[in-house]
Amino acid sequence: MMKEISLIPIGTVRSPVREIVDDVWGGLVSRVELDDQRFTADSLAGLTEFSHVEIVFHFHNLAETELITGKRRPRGRAEWPEVGIFAQRGKLRPNRIGVTICRLISVEGLSITVEGLDAIDGTPVLDLKPYLIEFAPKGPVRQPKWASELMAGYWRKLE
Repeated sequence: MMKEISLIPIGTVRSPVREIVDDVWGGLVSRVELDDQRFTADSLAGLTEFSHVEIVFHFHNLAETELITGKRRPRGRAEWPEVGIFAQRGKLRPNRIGVTICRLISVEGLSITVEGLDAIDGTPVLDLKPYLIEFAPKGPVRQPKWASELMAGYWRKLE
């Protein structure tokens, strides 16, 4: 068995979305507030030079008993194929970790304001990194048709 890893969140998401939902993240503005017991504003120095940040967070409101380690149909939709949890970005993954690249709007003190973070209010943030073009995929990107169908409404605006 592998050794357990323990992580301490670096901060918390502040979002108008308070319950777990799908397909409402387009144009959504939220904040990441760093833990003021561990960090100072110096931790964010230079971040404003970047247009985007990559945020790593923990799906904290999901029970471990609901986690999926095998395969399933994404969102339970019969018309989509059964695929393994590592062939999808479902939130019921083994370590409940989410990763999203967001547009950076501003940096103020120990907070960053971002657009397009698909995490609810109170979500623990594990890490944030500036998005570098050099980390973008090299060459063409492909994905199955069902993945494009799943994501078709994901970034629609919250009403």
